Amino acid sequence: MKLKIIAAIGQNNELGKDNNLIWKLPNDLHFFKETTINKTVVMGKNTFYSLPKVLPNRKNIVITDSKIENGEIIQYSSIEDFIYDYKDSDEEVFIIGGAMIYKQFIDLADELYLTEIDASAEADVFFPNFNKDDYEKIELGSNSDGDIYYSHILYRRVKR
Repeated sequence: MKLKIIAAIGQNNELGKDNNLIWKLPNDLHFFKETTINKTVVMGKNTFYSLPKVLPNRKNIVITDSKIENGEIIQYSSIEDFIYDYKDSDEEVFIIGGAMIYKQFIDLADELYLTEIDASAEADVFFPNFNKDDYEKIELGSNSDGDIYYSHILYRRVKR
């Protein structure tokens, strides 16, 4: 499995508030879609419930110990069970949130696709801290939506 993380974070690692994204960034949502299309996406229950629908053209996996009645998703009750099933897979797997899922996968991921937003806001969930010295930083591009500026950054792990 090629394990990757994708997230949009503010200057203080803000992810969201009240189970919603803080910023409405259409161009970043396009980047998210283009990056994850035809891939496997893994999320926690709250992230799943925050989505308007199952993400199309992706294999949607939800990790939760609660039962979700939805035939369009694959559900795992633990990260360990998911890893056991996918460890020998060649699939590109994107961890898409939320904060607890990011925290549990951050040390396992080979690549982090971070939208680094040049703003801060009130938040109740945050992206976990990670040692940037363990990664090669590749700027994929800069963009803006309205007066919000951000950069798409790929952190590729070089040290474990």
